[in-house]
Amino acid sequence: MWSSLARKFTVAFVFVAITVAVLVAVIVRFSNASDFDRLVIEKARSQFSEAALTYYQTNGSWDGITLEQLALWRGDFPRPPDEGGKPGEGPDRRVLFGIADAAGVIVLPMQGNYPVGTQVSAAELAKGLAVEVDGAVVGTILTAPQRPGLSPEESAFLQRTDNALLVASGGAVLVALVMGWLLTRTLTRPLNALTAATHRMAEGELGGEVAVTSKDEIGNLAKAFNNMSRALARSNNARRQMTADVAHELRTPLTVISGYIESMRDGDLAPTTERLDVIYSEIDRLQHLVGDLRVLSQADAGELKLNLQPIDGHDLLRQAAAAFSHQASQNGVALELDTSVPVPSIRLDEIRMAQVFANLLSNALRHTPRGGTITLRTSYGQGRVNFMVQDTGEGIAPEDLPYIFDRLYRADKSRTEMHGEGTGLGLAIVRAIVEAHGGTIAAASTLGAGTTITLSIPEQQPGPDTQPMVRAIRPTLS
Repeated sequence: MWSSLARKFTVAFVFVAITVAVLVAVIVRFSNASDFDRLVIEKARSQFSEAALTYYQTNGSWDGITLEQLALWRGDFPRPPDEGGKPGEGPDRRVLFGIADAAGVIVLPMQGNYPVGTQVSAAELAKGLAVEVDGAVVGTILTAPQRPGLSPEESAFLQRTDNALLVASGGAVLVALVMGWLLTRTLTRPLNALTAATHRMAEGELGGEVAVTSKDEIGNLAKAFNNMSRALARSNNARRQMTADVAHELRTPLTVISGYIESMRDGDLAPTTERLDVIYSEIDRLQHLVGDLRVLSQADAGELKLNLQPIDGHDLLRQAAAAFSHQASQNGVALELDTSVPVPSIRLDEIRMAQVFANLLSNALRHTPRGGTITLRTSYGQGRVNFMVQDTGEGIAPEDLPYIFDRLYRADKSRTEMHGEGTGLGLAIVRAIVEAHGGTIAAASTLGAGTTITLSIPEQQPGPDTQPMVRAIRPTLS
């Protein structure tokens, strides 16, 4: 059975076809009949005019003229009675015409109009057909304002025309029905596929796709559905991975803390300062993880508020470089600061941005070997201040680069660092904070040559009383 949409389209096509066919048939029928009448009258008047001219040339005047005396008929002009006294076939169209002499006086009346001797006005004469002999107008042929009677042959011709219109109208309706059916199949087939895929998705089958068979709006809808399906599948996988990673990250410190406390409670271990330091470090690890998760949960809820203050971009980089200069020196990595490009002051949350650069620099130091370089620089253009963190480290594989800002995504699945990028949360937090400032973040990398992270923040920031909130960040949907 056809779907409702298919039925509607087909009925609409047929309705349009019937409407157009009826309008065309009616217009053509009446126009054809009117034009045919005009043609018949013009032909009959031409023949009547020839007969009248012959009569005048023969007699030298209109005296004694009658319809019966106009015997020079030709073609389909009504013939005079045959030898048996029977009238010729077809209507007598002579009664449609009359003749006025050169002075405008009727000498041959029309049926029911203008008796003999009637003076015709100049306006009426102007509508008639002048009869000329040797360049002089000797009379005017007047035409009655009525339809001519049609002969059987002429009526048969119009009937054939009507039949042709009916056949053409029926053919148009049939073509509309077929075209409507074909078009609705073209439209509804991908829509039905989308509906089935949506039902499968609602039942938990994520990642399913439909075939894209066109480049029109339905094709764009299919592409959008496929993108959404892939994004949902990645999101679902990311949530599962997040649950597993968080459970792992929580299990390790909890196991250590539980083991030490249980041993101390049972008297197997003495509560020394070193052992308490281990417990404290594991608690600190848990606090870091919980803090990162809290920031992301605030981002999801749209509750991450910012305390915006005018900040000099160069000062922000100097503070970040000063905070990590010692760690960079210990790792044998050169930490350079390039502030050669002047940038205007912008409104930022200094604490949040310090967290951003702390995550980026920690990540850069983790992947830059001894002898490498990390460079912090700024640029300005099109009303945006750009911050770059560039390293000469190991780089990121092209297949991993689009996902490095997704939470808990780790290009190296074997890493189990304490927090931040090690658990896949650091760069997700960076993106959340940057987007809270109305900015964007992007990464460019080459394997074996290094990575550049670029933060682009608009110069115009909201006022201090607006308290902008970060947009909700969904995993793997970027």
